[in-house]
Amino acid sequence: MSEKIKHLDDSNFADETASGVTLVDFYADWCGPCRMMTPVVEEFADKKTGEISVVKVDIDASPSVTQQFQVTSIPTLVLLKEGKPIANYVGLKDLPQLEELVKNSLENA
Repeated sequence: MSEKIKHLDDSNFADETASGVTLVDFYADWCGPCRMMTPVVEEFADKKTGEISVVKVDIDASPSVTQQFQVTSIPTLVLLKEGKPIANYVGLKDLPQLEELVKNSLENA
């Protein structure tokens, strides 16, 4: 696990994502596709250090945040700017896809 990724929950999510740009990985330990997505998210976090914060939220341990962002399928990635969602990405992505989606979302935000 990359030390650049924070694990957030219902109690600290709002404070930790209130400023800057944050990519949130909604996942569950039992989810196979989520486990496949983990190395992609970790590599993204390593490449974007200082630009974008990357956090993970366990949907089973954080039902309020999960409901707030209407996460019904995982893996789901949500891009936040100043705590407000600007894009959602559902399903597996490879690193080039993820980088392109985030770049385009930030340009259009």
